[in-house]
Amino acid sequence: MTQNVVIVLSCGTDNPNRSTRGIHLATVAHKEGKNVKVFLLDEAVNLVKKGMIDNLKAATGDVADDLMTYLQAHEVPLLACTPCARARQIGEADLIEGARMATAMELIEICCDDAAVISL
Repeated sequence: MTQNVVIVLSCGTDNPNRSTRGIHLATVAHKEGKNVKVFLLDEAVNLVKKGMIDNLKAATGDVADDLMTYLQAHEVPLLACTPCARARQIGEADLIEGARMATAMELIEICCDDAAVISL
């Protein structure tokens, strides 16, 4: 059984339930001892833009900012699709601590690295 988990999120503030759920799953996987990476595509790149998820929460009551703070504190890689971010005028300086730009090739590499992939 693989110890690597990749969470691929394509929704952001436009879908608080799915986006918060993705961050929640990353948190749960990390707490279970998995090596977790989060790759953000399309609207999900907004989740790692400073100040964007301050008030975002799911219908279940899970608070996206609290979950993201956990991921940051535990240095879980938060990878924002470079062209997706640029299309939304998001640059490296706009990203929260622990987040960085990444390419599609990097997504392919981490998904092929004996990882369980969860896509939301």
